[in-house]
Amino acid sequence: MEKRIINPWEWQDALSYVQAVEVKDVKGTLYVAGQAAVHADGTSSNADMRTQLGIAIHNLETVISQAGYDCSNIARLTIYSTSSEEFVSNCFDLFKDFVAKHGMKQTVTLMQVVGLYETLNVELEATVVK
Repeated sequence: MEKRIINPWEWQDALSYVQAVEVKDVKGTLYVAGQAAVHADGTSSNADMRTQLGIAIHNLETVISQAGYDCSNIARLTIYSTSSEEFVSNCFDLFKDFVAKHGMKQTVTLMQVVGLYETLNVELEATVVK
């Protein structure tokens, strides 16, 4: 796999994402459904957004690993949140730590939604390549 990062500017570096990712000679592509703070028994967390983000990240890492892929090869990540303001002010450092932990260079879209399933308030959807 060959991966090329396109960043016409530098300001996005502080936000832990890139403007575009070109991927060539892919051996596989994994489309991961939205991962949220759902426990192993299938129950939804009713914790605060920061705690839920930690669980969602763990669930995303688990699915990607189980599929034989690596988080460092996430090419696209969509974040659904019931409050973009809360995500940026209370959770962004946790997100940045996740990106740094895996040395990720991915595109990101943060989307505020009216609601998510049951008590959930953040969800991560990813496209991963190898």
